[in-house]
Amino acid sequence: MILNNGYDTKAGNQYRKDATFTSTPEELTLMLYNGIIKFIMQAQAAVENNDIKKAHDSIIRAEDIISELRSTLDMNYEISKNLLLLYDYMHRRLIEANIKKDMDILEEVLGLAKDLRDIWVQAVKIVKKQYKAREA
Repeated sequence: MILNNGYDTKAGNQYRKDATFTSTPEELTLMLYNGIIKFIMQAQAAVENNDIKKAHDSIIRAEDIISELRSTLDMNYEISKNLLLLYDYMHRRLIEANIKKDMDILEEVLGLAKDLRDIWVQAVKIVKKQYKAREA
């Protein structure tokens, strides 16, 4: 468990940094989806607690992750074009949620992020299984 003091925060940050550098692209994408989910849930809790700054900051972090996902799309694939539209929609909805501090919009985008994450997990499992079958 990482405690909120200088030493432990540095250790936690180093762990996350190391994980980022040693992860596969598939694992990094999963981390990004999990980050969106985490920050939207933090925003929801902040809205419930009327902590407007925390809600704003958390929503901005989720928006930033979506922007990162958008920037990594390879537009040579049809799925990337569809994901771009979905990411754009999620980003616009988060902007609206941030302006209004709207829990329904946050819940909507959270659901989309969870669906994307779950689909990604299944896709990675399928690819790994196919890769192992080709090696055998």
